[in-house]
Amino acid sequence: MTMRRAVSRLVALCLAATAVAALAQQQPAQAQQAAPQPGSAEDIAQRIISVPNPRGFAVIGAQGQIRDDAGVQGGHALRIPVPGRSDQPWSVSVSVPINRAVHAGDNLILAFWARLETGENGAETTVLPFNAVQLASAPYTAIFNGPLTISHNWQIQEIRGRADRDYDAGAINVAIHLATARQVVDIGPVFVVNMGQSAPAN
Repeated sequence: MTMRRAVSRLVALCLAATAVAALAQQQPAQAQQAAPQPGSAEDIAQRIISVPNPRGFAVIGAQGQIRDDAGVQGGHALRIPVPGRSDQPWSVSVSVPINRAVHAGDNLILAFWARLETGENGAETTVLPFNAVQLASAPYTAIFNGPLTISHNWQIQEIRGRADRDYDAGAINVAIHLATARQVVDIGPVFVVNMGQSAPAN
């Protein structure tokens, strides 16, 4: 299985995780199960270190709204209306918490669902120039980032990088910059997957 297919599979697993966890809390403790096979979808699902649910995201510089959308995994998306292009594209952005620690040399995958609801002057696509795992506080330095092109169709996007040092839980987050045009952007589940020390970043 390719890593892209594995990441796509982990999306479904992650979205079911909350229900599974709730069920487990209601049942008596069971004997410890064998660890999942390294590289399997189950193994990757356990490596998610971010908050994937759009309800847990913060929107900066605009009024985001959670909406039902059967076209995206999980059925919910965060819609962000962007009033226009800015020389500071971070002036409208989405922030996603990362709630587990990261160690120096860990290979990370940022994967998220996104689509362009309305493009400026009828544009069919738009470029999101900065999609990053970064410091959660000033100076907001990026650990890694990259541009992505989105269209009217839901797609899962993927960027990879490597942690340059240790980071405590909550010290880093995901940032997605949106102020590149007058547009409406939908963001679905967002995942940061920590593949550890052995998997290559690219």
